[in-house]
Amino acid sequence: MLRYVIAILIVLLAACSSFAPPPVPTLSPLEIQGRSVFESYCSRCHSASGETVVVGPSLAGIATRGMNRIDDMDSETYIRSSILDPSKYAVDGFPADVMPASLKDELSKGDFEAVVAYLLTLK
Repeated sequence: MLRYVIAILIVLLAACSSFAPPPVPTLSPLEIQGRSVFESYCSRCHSASGETVVVGPSLAGIATRGMNRIDDMDSETYIRSSILDPSKYAVDGFPADVMPASLKDELSKGDFEAVVAYLLTLK
């Protein structure tokens, strides 16, 4: 009987534990397309996880940090503006002219919308 009670307590403690992995976010089809665009174009210079610096700043958490970068600008507007005019909002410690301004011309409208949608999942 004691073993049974201990087993139940262990199961309950494990279920309530902070050691449980966080839920894996489910991406929409547009966000999946955006992740692919990110991997093809952006990941050459930007990491999407951790604080890894490749060439440019890590974009991990950009959906949260973006709203604090420029006064009165939300994350989506910041992300869009940063792609369309990359030298306008250079991050401290990174040169303003490294990100290619031609990226906006290389992406189709659909790919642009998709990568913005994906970056907004990076919280």
